[in-house]
Amino acid sequence: MTALALPPVRGKLTPDAPLAPLVWFKSGGAAQWLFEPKDVADLQDFLAGLAPDVPVMALGLGSNLIVRDGGVPGVVVRLGKAFAKVARVDDVTLDCGGGASGILVSSTARDNGIAGLEFLRSIPGTVGGFVRMNGGAYGREVKDILVDCDVVIRSGERVTLPLSDLGYTYRHSELVDGCVVVAARFRGEPGEPAAIQAEMDRISAAREASQPLRSKTGGSTFKNPDGAKAWELVDRAGCRGLAIGGAQVSEKHTNFLINTGAATSTEIEALGEEVRRRVKDQSGIELQWEIQRVGRP
Repeated sequence: MTALALPPVRGKLTPDAPLAPLVWFKSGGAAQWLFEPKDVADLQDFLAGLAPDVPVMALGLGSNLIVRDGGVPGVVVRLGKAFAKVARVDDVTLDCGGGASGILVSSTARDNGIAGLEFLRSIPGTVGGFVRMNGGAYGREVKDILVDCDVVIRSGERVTLPLSDLGYTYRHSELVDGCVVVAARFRGEPGEPAAIQAEMDRISAAREASQPLRSKTGGSTFKNPDGAKAWELVDRAGCRGLAIGGAQVSEKHTNFLINTGAATSTEIEALGEEVRRRVKDQSGIELQWEIQRVGRP
């Protein structure tokens, strides 16, 4: 894929763009191309003109992601400020850009007296990532608040999908690969800003107390199996503090892997697989990755 094969853009298109600085683990290779569209129309025109066999991947805040050391072929799309707006639709509904952070969405909800979106404060990501992954925390998930979302599909067409079309299950949606979530409507319920802020503070404090937020990490590593907690299974298998190279199972929260310094993505992923093996041996339960792993080894 040469520069000549790419459609013209109004945004920013960077070849061989390092992705490590853009993801929480601070590890991994480069994107063959990184595209930061100027607006939705720029994204649509680009995807419509891009050869259909070129893979496309959306990147949010890079919190729940291992980018493998061989990098990501094709085009990585990153939504910037133009996609980070949040506006009130009515008394209980917000229209959120795909690049808006959970903190911005929950704060805007508070300012508008909309309760029920406080949990987004604790998910380190963007609206596009929440919607794709059915992100959740503290007893709520995106399926509880989503009205509908706008996606630009691989052909460049913009489509609005209602909640019922997303096929949500735990940390999973039926959204097709290569589509980019550019906006979503979230609905809460009427609330008092002070009470909403208090709930956000409670969630924030709980997170600070239990998670290694000051470390280079990828968030929750494994999905909770039915009727069990991933961190307890990892702990019981003796993996607290387990390390491979610069990658380590967090001592503070055993469902978090951390990069203690110069870990490679290969080491981080290998550590995750070793944890899965030990948990399977100890409990018979096969943990499923929650963190997305992308690119070439």
